[in-house]
Amino acid sequence: MDRRRVLQAGLLALSSGSSRVRAQGAPARAVLRFGTTPVFLDDQVGFLARWSAYLSAAVRTPVEFVSRRSYRDIMGLLRSQELEAAWICGFPWVMNRSELRGLSTPLYRGVPLYQSYLVVPATDTSTASLADLRGKVFAYSDPDSNSGWLVPRTTLMKAGIDPDRHFARSFYTWGHRNVVNAVAAGLAQGGAVDGYVWDTLAIVAPALVARTRVAWRSERYGFPPLAVRATLDPATECLLHDALLGMTRDAEGRKLLAELNLSGFGAFDARVFDSIAKNATLAGARVT
Repeated sequence: MDRRRVLQAGLLALSSGSSRVRAQGAPARAVLRFGTTPVFLDDQVGFLARWSAYLSAAVRTPVEFVSRRSYRDIMGLLRSQELEAAWICGFPWVMNRSELRGLSTPLYRGVPLYQSYLVVPATDTSTASLADLRGKVFAYSDPDSNSGWLVPRTTLMKAGIDPDRHFARSFYTWGHRNVVNAVAAGLAQGGAVDGYVWDTLAIVAPALVARTRVAWRSERYGFPPLAVRATLDPATECLLHDALLGMTRDAEGRKLLAELNLSGFGAFDARVFDSIAKNATLAGARVT
C-alpha cells in the first residue's frame, strides 16, 4: 500500500516531570473512554477500531473512542468523568491545567511542535498576511483551537488590529479540513488551519489542497497534546502513557503512526505550551 493510501486510512484531526506509578497493579475498569474531536479520514471507523484494539491489548482494558464536535464538548465530558483521556489542543490545555494531567505530546516530523497556516484560494496570489484580508470573509476552525482561532486573533492584536472589526464576517467550520473546504469552495477568502492537517491533506487529498494556498505560517507552538482528567488513577494513566510511547517499538504501532502521519507519541513537557498561555492571556482567556 502506498503512502497516500496508508495516510488516507488513518488521518486524525485530532505536566513536565510528573511521576507515574508503575502499572502492574492497575485496577480493573469496565472501559477506558478516550475523547477526540471530529476525525477526517476516509476510513474513520476502521482506523479507530484498529487503534482501539491496539490500545485495549496494551492497557488490558477495552478502549472506546468518543468523538464530539468541539473541544468544549470534550472538556465537559472530562469534567463530568464521562471520559478518562482525550486528544485536545494546547489552548484548552492551558485554560484547564488544574483539571488535567498531561499524558503525551505527539511528535510531528520528529518534534512536539506545529504551526498555524493562513490559507487562501489558490487564485489569490497577493495575500501575504492576515492584515491583507481586511473586509473579507474569514473561516475559523473552533473557538478553543490554538491554530484555528487563538493564533490568528492574537497575531492581529499584536499588529494593533481589532480582530472583531477586521473581517467583514467570520464563522466557525468545526474542523480544520472544513476550513480548507470553505476556502477552496469560495465560502471564505481566508482561513486559519492546523499546519499538520494541511500538510497531510496535501498527501491524502491533493486535489482539494491544490485549490488553496498557504499565504502565511506562524511561529511553532506545542502540538495538540493528549491528556487525562486529574482524578484518573495513576496506574491506569501509566499504562496508557506507556502504550502510546511504545507504538514506535512494534510493527502494528508504527503502521498506526504512519496512518496518523506522526513520528510517534512523546513524553509530555508543559513548557512547549508557554507561548500558547501567553497568547491566551493576551486574548483575555482565563489561564489556570
